[in-house]
Amino acid sequence: MKEIGVWEQVIKWGLAQNPTIAPDPKTWSDNDFETMKNTLQNCLPLIRFFSLSSREFSQKVRPYQKLLDQQQYEELLTSSGSIFNVNILPPRKIKIKEIKIDDSQINDSNSNIISIVSKWIDKVVTNDKEPYLPYKFNLILRGSRDGFTPKKFHELCDGKHKTVTFIKIKGTEEILGGYNPLRWQSISSYGKTEDSFIFSFKNKHIKNVIISKVKDKKYALCYKYLHGPQFGGDIVMSSSNEFIDYETISYQQDDYESKLRDSVGEFSMEDYEVFQIVKK
Repeated sequence: MKEIGVWEQVIKWGLAQNPTIAPDPKTWSDNDFETMKNTLQNCLPLIRFFSLSSREFSQKVRPYQKLLDQQQYEELLTSSGSIFNVNILPPRKIKIKEIKIDDSQINDSNSNIISIVSKWIDKVVTNDKEPYLPYKFNLILRGSRDGFTPKKFHELCDGKHKTVTFIKIKGTEEILGGYNPLRWQSISSYGKTEDSFIFSFKNKHIKNVIISKVKDKKYALCYKYLHGPQFGGDIVMSSSNEFIDYETISYQQDDYESKLRDSVGEFSMEDYEVFQIVKK
């Protein structure tokens, strides 16, 4: 059952315990809210609000906001509708067969990689062995399908926020990449955020995974019309002409904390993919 279904069943159960309260919360008095709050006091802390989409939260939870502590409710509304800053419970268990990474050639539907990246996006710390998969990864661009030019990258990715880039290094199983919570753009400037990060997976079995936080949020992202997705001065893809395939693809430790690779400088790319993440 999806989390929104759990929430609806909790409300339904609470109403069953209090048959004098009308189903429509718009008609509830303060006493009605207090009665329901007392009835559900052991249930409300168990709701995984972080698993709800912003639309579900707005339509299904907001009408019952008086059931929640004011501070908790305000925290749920922070960070542009994000609801990940509250006390987080791990997501409910789902079957592995339900996991689907939208048409990825690089990840080959590897839920472990997606789970690790998703945890870092949501700042979730859990030892739960079940995959953490609150997002659907929608493929925006694949180099081998759409082309390796800056022109094609900006055409397909500019204006898209919350994107994850995966870069497959040629001749190895290594994957580099990064998360951009902001929107890509063509105008030469920097994207300022403390929520971006870059990562390295040595192989698809997530051995020796390295995830690196940004050091100076002022230089987290670099936007240039002759460049592809660029994370600070660390991961760079560039060309001398927007219609020419990337001529320089390189890595060096610069604006992010941890070193991703022993070898720095240019490398050959087999393919790259950019996904936009959306709540399931």
